[in-house]
Amino acid sequence: MTQTEAPKPHRRRRGFEPAGALIAGDIKGPAAKRGFADARLLTHWAEIMGEDIAAIARPVKISHGRGLGGTLVVLTTGGHAPVVEMQKDRIIDRANAAFGYRAVSRVQVTQTAPTGFAEGQVAFRSAPVRVPEPDQAMLDRARPGLDEITDTGLRGALTRLARNIATPQKR
Repeated sequence: MTQTEAPKPHRRRRGFEPAGALIAGDIKGPAAKRGFADARLLTHWAEIMGEDIAAIARPVKISHGRGLGGTLVVLTTGGHAPVVEMQKDRIIDRANAAFGYRAVSRVQVTQTAPTGFAEGQVAFRSAPVRVPEPDQAMLDRARPGLDEITDTGLRGALTRLARNIATPQKR
């Protein structure tokens, strides 16, 4: 190569690369500041812990003390904290399996509000609410009287009232 030639750009040797490989360098610095030398626990949290734990908790940092293994700090909402507390052994086992050695010896659960402090960092989503279906026989008995009402606003309000009355309530 002579001095007049520009250096050639870096070419990939094999087709497509995984997205994780493309951002690995960018995520390594921020992850290392929080104690995650290997960002796998952050990026693959749902696969490592399972959907049930991943839906209610997020890893925040790993702090290493003098002994073997570190402390994994997990963020959760106040209502889910007892569930996460009961799952500590499972979290430790799965985190260590992901690292391949005893990287975590303790789990510290930190509670927060679902919005506010962790807004933008952690998105807790609620489990879908199952709405019970109304009793169809009761709705059929109310329908003939509702059809005679000409005011659409009143008819809509009474239809919603009939639907609420016909729907069994959880007590």
